[in-house]
Amino acid sequence: MSTYEEKLSILSEMISFARVDKTIKESEYNFLLSVAGQLGVSRNTFEMLLKESSKHIIPKSQADRILQFHRLVLLMNVDEEQDEVEVSKIHNVGLGMGLPPSAIQQVLSIMHQYPNKIVPPKVLINIFKAHYN
Repeated sequence: MSTYEEKLSILSEMISFARVDKTIKESEYNFLLSVAGQLGVSRNTFEMLLKESSKHIIPKSQADRILQFHRLVLLMNVDEEQDEVEVSKIHNVGLGMGLPPSAIQQVLSIMHQYPNKIVPPKVLINIFKAHYN
């Protein structure tokens, strides 16, 4: 499991991503707060991260990187809006984590085939497995 600092970094990166369109919508805020709860980060600490970002730490394991990418895809679609800036940003974040560009692109393409653009975790994992084999 991630260290506390890694968890703060995960949330900080997600908050930064949510702000790509200059505002955090209520649906995005609620999603981020839910992720904070799942990570064991208090609401007070979460609110602090909204004001001041945490040190950026790239997840160590490939599984954690894929999970973080999945969280970002979910966050991007939670407000049922996406634009070129968000898609470009998520693509660059995935590249920065060392994920295969073709797998990133496949996930971003295939998400439109699912209700609410939510790619099932098993499908996402199989996409990345195929690109690593």
